[in-house]
Amino acid sequence: MTCPDPSRGVYLTYFIQGLILLSVAYSLAIGEYFLGFSSGVAFLLTMVPSLMTRNMRLCLPWEVNLFIAVSLYLHVMGHVGDYYVLFAPYYDKLTHLVSSITVALLAFFAAILADHQGDVRLNRPAIVVFILIFTLAAGAAWEIYEFVFDQVFGTNLQFGNTDTMSDLLVDLVGATIVAVFAAIALAKVEGHQFIRLFADPSHHPRPGDVGGDPAEPAEGR
Repeated sequence: MTCPDPSRGVYLTYFIQGLILLSVAYSLAIGEYFLGFSSGVAFLLTMVPSLMTRNMRLCLPWEVNLFIAVSLYLHVMGHVGDYYVLFAPYYDKLTHLVSSITVALLAFFAAILADHQGDVRLNRPAIVVFILIFTLAAGAAWEIYEFVFDQVFGTNLQFGNTDTMSDLLVDLVGATIVAVFAAIALAKVEGHQFIRLFADPSHHPRPGDVGGDPAEPAEGR
């Protein structure tokens, strides 16, 4: 796969990843092994986009990777730095907002990619609805995870119904921000042009191709 040379902005992602590794080292140094383990998992998750797209002929924009790294770093520092308690409830809402924007961006790119490469055909309203539903579903799944974790391990990740519902409302705000952006962008630019942002340019279908194998002659279809 031939991806364009990365922007200098990619170093911001590397910097955030370095901060997460420092959180791992700090947690282990003070004997907080579970925090060290969870921070290590967060660091590995920041590597997932690169590992997944390496053999998928995709090149995610560095901004998306940065959003993923920042989302995970905020979550890590919420526990390692005890920011969830020190800056309650505002830090938790900030984390939810950034995370929901990140998930919504991934949903947007997934919808564009599915429309471009698959048999699914999504118009602009369908993409907007998909972004909203996907992001809220991810937020609900996270709240379920927190509830189960509290019940099994006796933690205090959730603080009642009001906290849970406000988290979901913040998730909706993040999803709406991206959905509005997607609606405006798709009104001005054809969806397939977004593929140039994150797909391998050497594997774009030719203008005459409508579907199927790009190498297949048009007159044969």
